[in-house]
Amino acid sequence: MSSTRKTINHDPFNFILVPPTIKAIYFCSVASVSLILYFGLSNHPHYFTQHHNLVLPTIFNHRKITTVNDSDKTNISHILFGIGGSVKSWNKRRHYIDLWWKPNVTRGFIWLDQKPSPNITWPETSPEYKVSADTSRFKYSCWYGSRSAIRIARIVKESFELGFENVRWFVMGDDDTVFFTDNLVTVLAKYDHNQMYYIGGNSESVEQDVIHSYTVAYGGGGFAISYPLAAELVRVLDGCIDRYDAFYGSDQKVRGCLSEIGVPLTKELGFHQVDIRGSPYGLLAAHPVAPLVSLHHLDYVEPMFPGLTPIDSVKKLVRVYKMDPGRTLQHSFCYDLRRNWSVSVSWGYTVQLYPSLVTAKNLETALETFQTWRSWEMGPYTFNTRSVSPDPCKRPLVYFLDRVESVGGDETLTMYKRYAEKEEKDCLQRDYIAALKVQFFNVSASNFKPNLWEKAPRRQCCEIIDGGDGVQNVVLLKVRGCNRFESVTPPI
Repeated sequence: MSSTRKTINHDPFNFILVPPTIKAIYFCSVASVSLILYFGLSNHPHYFTQHHNLVLPTIFNHRKITTVNDSDKTNISHILFGIGGSVKSWNKRRHYIDLWWKPNVTRGFIWLDQKPSPNITWPETSPEYKVSADTSRFKYSCWYGSRSAIRIARIVKESFELGFENVRWFVMGDDDTVFFTDNLVTVLAKYDHNQMYYIGGNSESVEQDVIHSYTVAYGGGGFAISYPLAAELVRVLDGCIDRYDAFYGSDQKVRGCLSEIGVPLTKELGFHQVDIRGSPYGLLAAHPVAPLVSLHHLDYVEPMFPGLTPIDSVKKLVRVYKMDPGRTLQHSFCYDLRRNWSVSVSWGYTVQLYPSLVTAKNLETALETFQTWRSWEMGPYTFNTRSVSPDPCKRPLVYFLDRVESVGGDETLTMYKRYAEKEEKDCLQRDYIAALKVQFFNVSASNFKPNLWEKAPRRQCCEIIDGGDGVQNVVLLKVRGCNRFESVTPPI
């Protein structure tokens, strides 16, 4: 979908004060499908692949795998990725795939609409490509869409028919989807791959879910189909594509087929379609208590980190993710009762300092630094938000990740530096002025154990450990598991 986008402003709060001009958008878009329209007839990346339900491998080349016991825990070799792409979009978007793709470790293909020019040298750091089969025989009647949705919907069928061994899960994604594969494995390992599962997430914008359904796993955020379900889906897929010829996107078409099989969507909160406009800051700074699995549409929102391009912002996040995958973006908050401060930490991304006591309910609620995907309006969303006040005395001081270090092999130290726009006005209240002296937060945390996700979810706790009564330039913070009967309860 093509649309007029506002000028990028690196202050995550500034757009609230000067709202962008709202431009009507004439095409319905499923976040990932909207990219089809943006690039004309280029393929919209939605994914629906299928895989063979097989066993854990130890060593494999791209196609053959040595089988071991099916009771072994799911790992990355049990996943076959099907990435929807096009020759037109590949050169630009491949940099996102290269951030997470691991040659000789991850398996799968990028499915293109045509064979690349012989003058192009295919990078070794990228997935191998395959050219999708001709789909001209299928019906497509969505007047505002692209027939490429048919081709993308059939990726699951074409992947299944490759006959790969040891595949438990087929994971679909767009060529601009960034997967956090360690966390993806953690999520899928919770489920019995011998059962029929369809796992993913919705759009963040209610308008998208109303148009395209709340029961769809949106392709840009990625979704997973277990092998037994893929085997059923392949049997009915081509007929479904014709029955649902009026559906806009490939993910909708796949969902229609799964409705006929009778398998509902199992929602996991770490799949992110990122169907928003503006700054993603508020969304990422209040991540739900779930592993970060995917991000999408990063060229359609402002960069996550100020002063960096979208791709460099993701590279920075990926670097810290590799230090502690399960902890990435996990949200904690605590209080300094000596100074009446509230501190919110989104690990590996940002710290917010409020020179007042703010309730836990408010701290866990996302600041609305963004707008809806289709209409650029201030909501509604599929999660709660709180508005950003134009009064600087009611807004937090913001710190962004500066660097990360490994400490002793089983602990990390992340450092966050104060960020403020040059034109930004500071609050002149006495308590706020004292907080302005803090320029850095140093956050220590033990490595997050993946088996913690197998337990009932609980946000981790934090505590300020610098021990000083006066305000210092650097505040030391520790994130840890909560003690028994511990709660975040300010004396308000």
